Amino acid sequence: MADGLRPRPVVLLHGWTMRGAIFNDLIARLPAELDCHAPDLPGHGELAAAEPSLSAAARTLSALLEERDLTDVVLVGWSMGAAVAWRYVEDFGADRIAGLMSVDMSPKLACGPDWPHGLIGQSAEDLETTTKRMIADWPGMAEAIATTMFGHREGAPGYSRGDALAQILSNDPAKMIAMWKALALMDQRQVIKTLPCPLLASAGALSRVYPASSAAWLAETAPRGEMHSFSASGHSPHLEEPDAFAARLVDFATSLQPSVA
Repeated sequence: MADGLRPRPVVLLHGWTMRGAIFNDLIARLPAELDCHAPDLPGHGELAAAEPSLSAAARTLSALLEERDLTDVVLVGWSMGAAVAWRYVEDFGADRIAGLMSVDMSPKLACGPDWPHGLIGQSAEDLETTTKRMIADWPGMAEAIATTMFGHREGAPGYSRGDALAQILSNDPAKMIAMWKALALMDQRQVIKTLPCPLLASAGALSRVYPASSAAWLAETAPRGEMHSFSASGHSPHLEEPDAFAARLVDFATSLQPSVA
């Protein structure tokens, strides 16, 4: 337990086009010593009507931590969720955060001559082309997103490619494109360089979204960073290797020391 009196809080932040319920199976595999929270983020799920942005999502996270009086928190951010966690630290600090686990994410999506760690094969110009494709054919883009979520086309045990596609298509395309644009423009590398809490940068070895070098850069750059690769996973290791993911999360949470008041 985080302070000897209550379970260690874990806040799980979902990826773009998903919602908090994506973590239900993972939460069921975690011990009672972890007090899990998996909110929907702006533009998604119960907050579908809210205008999505990284700043709005960081405010949502801040409100949740304050309303539930959560301290010594382990933040777990999958894809977009990691970007939200980093923006939260930038905007609100890390006084409430014991550690952060990122899941297959880069602090800057656009690749360039000096930055090969963004979305695979996506320069700034490519990202603009992708945005135009989203606007012109959201259902077709949803198919592509569902396919690249996993290391294998059929999906994950208990969560198929078809399940992913249905979830993606349940969203308002305009809200999803707005958040995509925010992600495409972000650059949170400086946040990583000064991150005040431990960072476990995890990735799927079979990811078709980000190169392994993304997590390696995070681990090497964060003041207290380490890397973990899930060998049988793509972009969604908590779905593709749920037991291994749960075990690694428990190990990370157990390794963190409570803050001193």
